[in-house]
Formats: sequence, structure tokens, C-alpha cells
Amino acid sequence: MVKSDNTGCQCAQTSASGAATLKTVLAIKKASTTLSRNDQWGAIKCRLSSFRNNYTVTPGLYAVGEPSEDSDVFVSASYKLSFDKLRSALAGINAWVLVLDTKGINVWCAAGKGTFSTEELIKKISDTNLPLCVRHRKIIVPQLGAVGISAYKVIKATGFRVLFGPVYAADIAAYIKNGYKATPQMRAIRFPLADRLILTPMEIIPMLKWYPVYAAVVLIFFGVHSTGIVFRDAFYGGAPFLLLGLVGVLAGAFITPVFLPVIPFRAFSLKGWIAGLLAMFLAMKLFPAMPVSLTVFVWLFFPAVSSFAALQFTGSTTFTGMSGVKKELRYAVFGYVIAGAASLISLILYKSGVL
Repeated sequence: MVKSDNTGCQCAQTSASGAATLKTVLAIKKASTTLSRNDQWGAIKCRLSSFRNNYTVTPGLYAVGEPSEDSDVFVSASYKLSFDKLRSALAGINAWVLVLDTKGINVWCAAGKGTFSTEELIKKISDTNLPLCVRHRKIIVPQLGAVGISAYKVIKATGFRVLFGPVYAADIAAYIKNGYKATPQMRAIRFPLADRLILTPMEIIPMLKWYPVYAAVVLIFFGVHSTGIVFRDAFYGGAPFLLLGLVGVLAGAFITPVFLPVIPFRAFSLKGWIAGLLAMFLAMKLFPAMPVSLTVFVWLFFPAVSSFAALQFTGSTTFTGMSGVKKELRYAVFGYVIAGAASLISLILYKSGVL
């Protein structure tokens, strides 16, 4: 659990004349709009390892700046990177931030998984005694969280009217200035090259954790003979396939995201397969001619690896939905099984000397 930088703050229910009612004074955590070095380093580690799975902020109500009973209330997720994006975008704005317990998942994914939900929003409004801190009855929810929130149920249960803010926290100031109305540009979901590049380590690194196992299998396969282990054969026979393994992963987890908008087809598995085929076409030029069985293995196995790596990227993009991914998985898994079985047969044929 990563705690936000906070100090004590108070809010109190007030009468119409503005006189504070002392019996309703509450302690509220205060969040800075300036990200510390630890915050910035945490954002980097989120892209490089499973650290992101535990990168959370305590759910509850936070004060940004010096909010009053008339200040806006923004909703965020307990994934600290989401929380940090929001609070840093609120620089110069006095506001309340209501953090829902999304089990450490970002707003968009949590809305799809059901943790950024109507029920959790209603619960947090009650648990934090939010009505005691503000006299207005409106709450601003991120646009990407809309799928998980029923505005009708929220206002019925709490009296708070739900406004859906812009897609990007950086547009919040303009959104407020525009009378709490999001322009078409604020509603548009962009996924430029820079954003895609930032996310690629999240897919590359997990797959490379398996690379030592793959390398050991390759070296043993080419090194083992009926007479024993021949290290020369292991090295020279396996070296091309060690390189091709890396190429397959990078084709799916790096090249595919980089060229995502221009690679044909909507399905990520097909995009990755195409990238893998092109990568193999170029990489094979580095090596001398191989036996037919090994050539077949290369064209079957490594594009499938690339496809699988690209398919993992669906969880990092705004291009896909849950139903689309489930549909794609049905035929993609079938294709991987066929490619895997055919690849194994080709290796058996190579070892047996048939091809």
C-alpha cells in the first residue's frame, strides 16, 4: 500500500448563514498537487514491473488546495497512478477528491470489472460523510468510468447528481471554465505514439521473464544427441532461434503497438501475426538456409508468439472492449493451439531426420 502525501484538514457542515456546526467537524486527508520524486519513480516502476499491482492509495475523501463547501468533488480510483494524474491536474483549483476502492485498478479497467461502480460510489459518499463537506449536490466522474456508474441510481440513493467529466484529467480546468460541459475534443479518446510507447514495457518485460526457460529448451534441443550433449551444436544450432525468440516478442509487444493504427485488421492477434511474419521475413535473411522442418517451425511458431504478445496489449489500449476481446480470444486460442501442434510436429520431423 502506497500512501499519499497528506496532512490533516477539516470540513464542517454549515448553516445557511455560514456558521460552522462543530458537532459535524470531520478530519480529511490533504493531497498535494505536486508530485514528489517518489511519485515519479513509482510511475516509472508501474511501467516496468508488477509493482503496479500494489500501487494504491487509501480510498476515502481528500482535500486538494483549500476546498470549501462550494468546491467541486472529483471521483478517482485507488490505483495511485490514476489518483496522481487527477491531483496534479488540479493545481490551482480548490477541490475534493473522492477515491473509490477499486482494488488498485485504474478507472477504465475498474469500470469494466465492476469495482468502479455505482454501488461503490454510493458507499463512499456515505462512508466519508461527503454531504457534510459540501452544500451542493453534484459529483464529477471521469468519462472513462461512465460504463460503471448509473447516474440515476446515484442521485436516487444519495441526492448527488453525476456529471461525467472529460476523458483526460489535463482538460479539467477547461471543462470547468466551459461551464462543466465537455466539448467533443474533451470526449475524444486519443492514443498517440508516445502513449503507446510508454505502455510497451508492461508487455515486453513479463514475456521476457520466460526467456531463460525458452533459451534452455532451445539449447538442449539442439545440443542433445544419441551420443550425449554436443555443446557446439547447442550453440550454433540454437543461436538463430534464440535471436528469433526475441524478435518474435518484440514484433508483438513493441512493433505492433508502435504501428498499431496502420497495421491492417482490427483484431490485435491478427495485427501481431502480420508483424511477426514481416519480422521473420527480415530476420531470416541474417541466417543461412535451414532444413525444411525448421523453416516451417520458424514461420509457424514465432508469428504465433508475436500474435500472443500483441493480444496482451488489448488490456493497455482504449481501442478494445471486453466483449470484443472475448470474441477475439475464441479464435485466437484455437489458432495458437494449431500453430503450437504443427510447430511441435515440425521439430519432431527435424530430430528424426525426415525433413
